[in-house]
Amino acid sequence: MHFSKVSISLDATSKLRSLRQRTGLTPNLLCRFGLMLSLEEGPVGTVRAPDQEGQEFNAYTLTGELNGVFASLIRFVECEDEEGASLDDAEVLARMQAHIHRGVGTLAVRAKSPVDIARLGMNALAA
Repeated sequence: MHFSKVSISLDATSKLRSLRQRTGLTPNLLCRFGLMLSLEEGPVGTVRAPDQEGQEFNAYTLTGELNGVFASLIRFVECEDEEGASLDDAEVLARMQAHIHRGVGTLAVRAKSPVDIARLGMNALAA
């Protein structure tokens, strides 16, 4: 998957500001964590983030050298029930934005401190 920038929703941007104050983690790390939480919940399908008017990230800042891993995870989760289904890069990016939106929303409810982030990570590892 090739992209240079990812824009997230205004709602997710607002929630990231609050999460950053509560946890001390940077928005890109919170987005990664939210993305993984959302992928764990299952596919978003054709549901889209409400807008892409919020914060914009450089691709490398958001995914680092794991860009291909994140793209593969999105394709796996989104296509696991569809035999032989494939998503083009634009669709993977749209679903990534939707997963970030959903995941940041989940984090905003569950994470009140850095300890909560650690607990969420440990629960995911134990599952």
